[in-house]
Amino acid sequence: MSTNKKSMSSVNPLVETRDMIAVKNKTGNLYESIIVMSRRANQMSVTMKEELHRKLDEFTIHGDNLEEVHENKEQIEISRIYERMANPALQSITEFFDDKIYYRKK
Repeated sequence: MSTNKKSMSSVNPLVETRDMIAVKNKTGNLYESIIVMSRRANQMSVTMKEELHRKLDEFTIHGDNLEEVHENKEQIEISRIYERMANPALQSITEFFDDKIYYRKK
C-alpha cells in the first residue's frame, strides 16, 4: 500500500487534456476505456475515504459533551495531506495510461 501512496503523490493534481484517440486505442472502444477509468476511480475513492476515516478516528473523543471542540495539529495535517492529493479520477487516468490497471471483458 505504501508504494501506492508514493504513486498517488506524484500525480499532477491539475486537470490536463487527453488525446481521445489514445484513450480509445487502449481498449478499442472509447466508452470501455472511460468505464475502466471510472471504476478504478470509484475503488480509489472508497479506499482513500476509509483510510482517512480510520486515521481521523484515532483523534475522536467519545463523549457526550458537544460544546468542547479540540483542534489537534496532527489531525489538521492529515486532512491537509488528503486535500492536496490528486482527485481519484486523475489518479485512475494516470494509472490507465501507465498500464497499471488490469481489466478484462466478460
